[in-house]
Amino acid sequence: MSGADAAVLADLAGEHLDLVRAPFTLPRSRLMAFRSADGADGTLRVHTSEYERSLEECIVLDALRVRGSEGEVLPVTRVRPHEIVLGDGAAGITFAGTGALAVGVATGVEASVEWDTGEGLQSLRVGGRHAASVVFDVGADRTVEFARSTEYASLRGATEATWFDWFVRCPVVRDDLQAMTAFCWWVLGANIVELPQLGEARAVVPSKIGYVGLWQWDAYFIAVGLRHGDPALAREQLDLALRFPTAVGQLPDVVHELGVLASSDDLPASDRETLRRAGSAVADPAAPVPLTKPPLTAWALRKVLDAEPAEPAEDWARAHLEVVRRSQDWWFAHSDLDGDGLPEYGHPYSSGLDDSPVFDGPLPTTSPDLAAYLVRQDLELADLVERLEGDGAAAARHRDRAARTLELLLDLWDEDRGLFRARAAGEPVASDTIVGLMPLLTGGLPDRIRDRLVGALDEPDRFAAPWGIPTVAVGDPAFSPARMWRGPVWVNTNALVAEGLAASGRPTRARDLAEATVRLVQHGGGPHEYFDPITGERAPTATTAFGWSAALFVDLAVGLSRGDRD
Repeated sequence: MSGADAAVLADLAGEHLDLVRAPFTLPRSRLMAFRSADGADGTLRVHTSEYERSLEECIVLDALRVRGSEGEVLPVTRVRPHEIVLGDGAAGITFAGTGALAVGVATGVEASVEWDTGEGLQSLRVGGRHAASVVFDVGADRTVEFARSTEYASLRGATEATWFDWFVRCPVVRDDLQAMTAFCWWVLGANIVELPQLGEARAVVPSKIGYVGLWQWDAYFIAVGLRHGDPALAREQLDLALRFPTAVGQLPDVVHELGVLASSDDLPASDRETLRRAGSAVADPAAPVPLTKPPLTAWALRKVLDAEPAEPAEDWARAHLEVVRRSQDWWFAHSDLDGDGLPEYGHPYSSGLDDSPVFDGPLPTTSPDLAAYLVRQDLELADLVERLEGDGAAAARHRDRAARTLELLLDLWDEDRGLFRARAAGEPVASDTIVGLMPLLTGGLPDRIRDRLVGALDEPDRFAAPWGIPTVAVGDPAFSPARMWRGPVWVNTNALVAEGLAASGRPTRARDLAEATVRLVQHGGGPHEYFDPITGERAPTATTAFGWSAALFVDLAVGLSRGDRD
């Protein structure tokens, strides 16, 4: 792709940068600029992005604005990835490296820059006989230093070059999907942060707005989208997710700038006690509760490998195989809490669907999605060890365990209701949720069960919502269109069900669901965390510019554009 093409894609992405749902930011930077909380046009607020801290705790510049020679506030007239344009070009805001912002005015313009760092409003004249711009340098402790500068044009050029270099990698897709793909590619670039405690590590976080860390599950989905334009960065996400297994092979829930979250002992004391009280009814309530995410590791590894199947990429995948195999073994050895051969979730955190009604009862929870992921992971591992190590015996062991797990999964089938039912501490769960559709991923369901699951997608009182697939069936008493995991549509669960349909011999239905999912994101105005299944709009509490939604939109758009559902 040329620089001219990159400029066009940057402009397409810029159409979504409203400074409310999508901030002004830069790859690898922790700074974000939003419109002021009072909605005043031209008045901005700048925040840092930090692990486990809210935006309100991380304000570094408040009431940032530029006033013209008559004292009027210059409004925001355009936002591009590299610049906030004020007053039709009279002034602008850009980055001065990853840790600073620059405010500049056009030649001959006289203006003043105002801001508040929490110590009262300050003002500085710029333009005319004074310097053309002012640079705000934000320190690690959120202190702000400012200095006059005459380098605004070169700073804007460097910021533009950073973004153009990113957009050069943006996948080219179908015309009707290209604009949203460009915005989703911006989201992925915008969500890159550095984790200096881990060397030169770059994490593409779920969101700089409240999710500043590398969650294991998010890393898998994000890598699957990144592979289409930046396979090296996709591999880096899996490198981080797989870098810190425990001694028994468990992968951590989160890798963040201060360490990892792998058990309740990694949480603050108050959270730790709350979590233990809610923990497994089988495990010792005084013992640490392991925290992880569902086993889609080999699935993501194989997809990233297939993006660049040359020898160096195979060496990379081969180096991770043992960690992935040990993590799979961990589920069977340490999370089969009732000893029946089928692992359970010891805590909702480990499911990725924390607030789902399948966890309203006692723990541990035997859930059909976990069983399906374990089957799929063993099948993926069988193919990988055969392909990368030539180990047919090991492949056979993985396939044998997948077959045994599938048999145990089929025991969760409720023929009368036509669904897979979770069990809470051994007792059947009544809730009808999207976890019951995940067994399609195994590709090995009996035809009658597969057909009933596919049929559920067409039933209005189950999963045929106007903007499906709801995470809880519409007719279920727990259904709520706006509550996290209790009804809203998520791009990742839609994508997994689409892949399950393809694996189960329903490629046309898989493509239809992929088309419906990209239309949902377009209709809703961007890759939000989750969507109302009735209106198709962003649910009020959903985070915007969300990483896995952006990545999976890119992945779906690429697949739809080339006519397959890999």
